[in-house]
Amino acid sequence: MIGQTAGRLALITAVLSTIGCDRVTKHAATTMLAGAPSRSYLADTVRLVYVENPGGFLSLGAGLPPVVRTGLFTAGTGLLLCMLVVLAIRHRWDRLPMLGLALFVAGGASNWIDRVARGSVVDFLNVGVGPVRTGVFNVADVAIMLGASVVVLATFSKRRSIPPSVGTEDGAA
Repeated sequence: MIGQTAGRLALITAVLSTIGCDRVTKHAATTMLAGAPSRSYLADTVRLVYVENPGGFLSLGAGLPPVVRTGLFTAGTGLLLCMLVVLAIRHRWDRLPMLGLALFVAGGASNWIDRVARGSVVDFLNVGVGPVRTGVFNVADVAIMLGASVVVLATFSKRRSIPPSVGTEDGAA
């Protein structure tokens, strides 16, 4: 019982910390970078630049009509995030995949808040070396990618640790 409570508290802390960090950094980007030239750090490895992204990942869908974008990226994303939480609770995911899902949902929820409040997501980070650069992203995007990676890695490591079927030489049925 105490272990479950501590686990739930850790998940809630991860979600609230992720959303809080993303909201604070987006506010800072809005107040310090909007309308200003981009800033470069660490020999141009990190660039800070204010961008409002009306689309999805890497601005996919940014050119869609506004009503379609709103339906897809606001209503659709909100529904998907709720469904993921229900799925994880119903299937009683293990700790590591649940942490990954919590990070994924927290990042998605924070970007969703932007979409509801302003119709677009604030992005401000760009990293790279020379001409090899990422798209412009934010802390929520990092949480989404990290969360998805944790779920995938935990799933694959769990499958690899399942012993082969008993009664067969190579584990195949």
